[in-house]
This record gives sequence, C-alpha cells and structure tokens, in this order.
Amino acid sequence: MFGLFKKDYELFAPVSGAIMDLSLVPDAVFSEKMAGDGIAINSTGDTFVAPADGNLTVLFKTNHAFAMTLKNGAEILIHIGIDTVELNGEGFERLATEGTDVKAGTPIIKINRKLIEDKGFSLITPLLITNSDSVKEMTVTKQGLVEAGKDKVINYKVK
Repeated sequence: MFGLFKKDYELFAPVSGAIMDLSLVPDAVFSEKMAGDGIAINSTGDTFVAPADGNLTVLFKTNHAFAMTLKNGAEILIHIGIDTVELNGEGFERLATEGTDVKAGTPIIKINRKLIEDKGFSLITPLLITNSDSVKEMTVTKQGLVEAGKDKVINYKVK
C-alpha cells in the first residue's frame, strides 16, 4: 500500500542547448540505449553541471564524461560529445573532484568549444540513467532549448 505513491524525481539540464531524442544521437551506444535511457542535448554551453544532487562517483581521466550516484539509487552518466574520448582530455577542464557530494547545478567540467569543434567533434551530450532497469517511469519534461542547471528535463520514479 505504501508503495502506491512513489516519489517523483527530476534531472536538470547538465548543459545549455536543444533537447534531442536519444534515437537521433550519431552513436549506436546511445541511440540504441545500450548505455542507458534518457535524452541528449545538442549543447551550446561551455560548462557542464550536475543534473541532480548526488555523489560524483566517476570523473573520467579524459574529462569527457562523468557519472553520479543519487541517494535514490539512480546512476547517471553525462557524456560530453561523441567520440570525444579520442581527445585524451584536450579541451576539457575539470572543475570538481571525483568522490565528492555535489548539488544540482554544480559546475563539473568546462570545455574549450572552439578547439573541440575545430577538431571535428560533435558536442551532442547524452544524459542517461544507466541503471534504467531500476526506473519505473521516465518522462521527458521539456522540449526545445534548455539552460544548464535551471530547466528540468526528466521526471522519473524508481521501482
């Protein structure tokens, strides 16, 4: 009986830009939801922020992605760009420390957009719940343009 009214949780935009359906991401790992379910943002911003309160569990050595574990058990991945791991960290600046607790909107990574784009890399950024099997419902709450740390982009419930 008490499980009938599971709490809704939300994720905020980790970067400013335009919301995209995951199926449109030009990388099968994301478009076919092999790494999890969520959305992508065709980013226009240079600073990537935490989409929720939680622990910054992984900050990749190359700074092209970061993962968080939230108190409700959701595991979140923000992957900055497509194939940007190949840059080996060039154009990415770490602003936070792995293993720390952060609040939604906390800056995590800053990029040199011109350098990354001049090298031919897309900055489409997937925002995924990687353990999506633990999510009961997920709804995209915003379309069009979003602002990092301000616009709610996903509502979800955990099982």
